[in-house]
Amino acid sequence: MTNPPIAALMQMTSGTDPDANLAHIALGMEQAAAQGAVMLMLPEMSLLLDRDRQRAAPHIYTEQDSPHLRELQNLARQHRLWLHTGSIAFLAQDGQRRVNRTHVIDANGQIQARYDKIHMFDVSLPTGEAWTESALYDGGNQVVVVDTPLGKMGLSICYDLRFGELYRRLTDMGAEVIAIPAAFTVPTGEAHWHVLMRARAIETGCHVLATAQCGQHADGRSTYGHSLAVAPWGEVIGDAGGDADGSAQDAGFHILYAAIDPQQRSTARSAIPLARSRAMRAVTL
Repeated sequence: MTNPPIAALMQMTSGTDPDANLAHIALGMEQAAAQGAVMLMLPEMSLLLDRDRQRAAPHIYTEQDSPHLRELQNLARQHRLWLHTGSIAFLAQDGQRRVNRTHVIDANGQIQARYDKIHMFDVSLPTGEAWTESALYDGGNQVVVVDTPLGKMGLSICYDLRFGELYRRLTDMGAEVIAIPAAFTVPTGEAHWHVLMRARAIETGCHVLATAQCGQHADGRSTYGHSLAVAPWGEVIGDAGGDADGSAQDAGFHILYAAIDPQQRSTARSAIPLARSRAMRAVTL
C-alpha cells in the first residue's frame, strides 16, 4: 500500500510587508518539501494583512501584473510542491475594487484553479468589532473544484464557511477535500470555528483543511489561529493551536502536517450515504 499524501498547513501571522510574508512562505515551502508534503496550504490574506486601505494600496495589483504571484509560482516550481495560496487581494478589472482570490498552483508552477471569495464578511459583532468587506471587495460567482494530489479539492474562503449550501454544491461536483483558508476573528473563532469545521466535514464526507491566520498582527487586529485538519467522520486529526498556545512562533509561521487518507472518506460515506439518501428522497422544502 502507498502512504497517504501529506498536506502541510502553514499557520501565519501575516503583516503589512508582502516581501517579509513572502520570505516566510519561501521558508515554509522549503520545510514542507523536506517533510515529504505534496501541497503547502496558506491562510487567507497570506501575502498582506492590512486594514489600512491607503497603506495597503501600493501592494495590490491586478493578477496579471502581480510580482508576488509570479514568485509563488517560481517557489512551487523550485520545490516541486503544489501550493494553495490561501488567498491574496487583487485589483478587480475596474482597477478600483478588489477581489479576495485563491490560486492552486501545481508543482510545475502552473495555475490549475482560481477562486474568488463569494460571501463578504459584513458583520457587527457583540464585542463592538465591525467589518464591511463589501465596501471594497467584489464577491465571486463561480464554484470551483480542482484535481490535486490530495484529491478533488473544493475551494472556499473564511466567511464562506457559514453557508452550507456552497459545500453541498462542491460535494455534488465531486469534491473529496475542502479547503477553507481563513483569518477568523478571536470572538467568532472561540464560538464557532471548531464546530463549523467539523460540521462541514461530516455533512460532506470530505476532509476539511482550514489554514488560519494567528496572533497579533501589525495592523492591530488579532486572529484566532487553530489551523485544522478534520477527517470525514468529523474527528480533528490536527490542530495547530492558537496564540495562547505558543503556535504563533517568532518565525511568523507554524506548519501542521496531516496525512489525507482516502480510505477515511470511503468509510464515512459508506456508513452514512448522504448522497444516496438525498437521491432516494428528494423533497422540495
